[in-house]
Amino acid sequence: MTRNDAHTLEELENSLPAEILVRDPASMEAYRRDRANDPHAGVPLVVVRPTTTEQVQRVVLIAAAHGTPIVPRGAGTGLSGGSTAVDRAIVLSVDRMNTITVDPVTRTVVSGPGALNAEVKAAAAEHGLWYPPDPSSFEICSIGGNVATNAGGLCCVKYGVTTDYVLGMTVVLADGRAVKLGGPRLKDVAGMSLTKLFVGSEGTLGVITEVQLRLIPAQNPPTTLVATFPTLEDTTATVLAITQRMRPSMLEFMDHATINAVEDATRMGLDRDAAGMLIVQSDESTEAAVAEISLIESICNAHGATECYTTDDPEEGEAFVTARRMAIPAIERHGAVLLEDVGVPLPRLGDLVTGIAEIARRNDVTIATMAHAGDGNTHPLIVHDPSDAEQLARAHDAYGEVMSLAIELGGTITGEHGVGRLKRPWLADYLGDDVLELNHLIKNALDPNGILNPGSVLAPAAETRESTAR
Repeated sequence: MTRNDAHTLEELENSLPAEILVRDPASMEAYRRDRANDPHAGVPLVVVRPTTTEQVQRVVLIAAAHGTPIVPRGAGTGLSGGSTAVDRAIVLSVDRMNTITVDPVTRTVVSGPGALNAEVKAAAAEHGLWYPPDPSSFEICSIGGNVATNAGGLCCVKYGVTTDYVLGMTVVLADGRAVKLGGPRLKDVAGMSLTKLFVGSEGTLGVITEVQLRLIPAQNPPTTLVATFPTLEDTTATVLAITQRMRPSMLEFMDHATINAVEDATRMGLDRDAAGMLIVQSDESTEAAVAEISLIESICNAHGATECYTTDDPEEGEAFVTARRMAIPAIERHGAVLLEDVGVPLPRLGDLVTGIAEIARRNDVTIATMAHAGDGNTHPLIVHDPSDAEQLARAHDAYGEVMSLAIELGGTITGEHGVGRLKRPWLADYLGDDVLELNHLIKNALDPNGILNPGSVLAPAAETRESTAR
């Protein structure tokens, strides 16, 4: 430990309650990685679990005075290495900042960043309201992490993503100031849109300590359709045909590998021979939902569906949605995964999905692909054995090829999981030099000493893809 580290720890211990400081190495281990399981995670100096904005301010002021890095962290469910610990850094976990206050009159909720998405939904439901953003991990992911990565989910095809529901927030800047951005007003264009700047910033511009979110009236019970197809081309063509005509409340896709992994885990009778499967829901009023699902079924049949099954039983429909939500853990049973969340304009969805299948064949790896198909956001999971060096190398090659394919098709390297550390090597290719420079200018203006989540999202100028891709 350096003298600087010792001074940092001494000031933290003198300024903060002992119970919010975690120093034991075994206890700190749980805070070193998110679900991306970055093998290069560092060993933090200390983990701090504050309960107030003032405590966060104190941590940041001490870190700034000593140039100590800070890695903000929510529930640790991120999939891009965005909260990977850095050696001798302060891991600032906001998991204990989890208060929730609903205002049913303004249809808003004020939430601590550590509150879980599911907890906010439950609090809203007590007032007949709904918070729509719903990542597959909604039961275990936190609002702060959702805001930091601009998370989406299964309902975003109709209802939008996290940024569409963020009205305001409190943020602690790199110099220790706490600023309040936005608020309960639905319309407010005074000044620059700084609230939106922090949505998706992945802890690199400030530490979010409170969020004000918009709520909407509760969703109607959905009507569900499940359709299977003999080819990927038929499946993705059906997606385009549906979205040209209507906007269902859910339009999800699973490929052959994903279907079989989920069937292995659930034994619910999914068609193991299908190349693709769509799960579609309508939450319109009863008669309108029946009409919408009926039209979708006719579109599926016109595009070669081998089977269509519909149900207006909410519990039966939820069983299929649960199967989709558990796809990632089902695939993880078959090996370690490198997970991506590339997205493309809808007309290129078929090119992306079939291109990913070709990348899998060319590199002799398994890539299981699922997607929020209605908005072109796919989740390819590259399954591999990390102890097999040759297989690991092929998996990494495939990972990079999927990124490059998405960019080539006019898409993005991340739709909702964030850049973090895993996707950072491809950010320059996606943004281009001018936009990348703007990103660095903003980062340098708000965090001139680079103490906030260093190494995440924006790489040092001298760093090259070759030094970070593996």
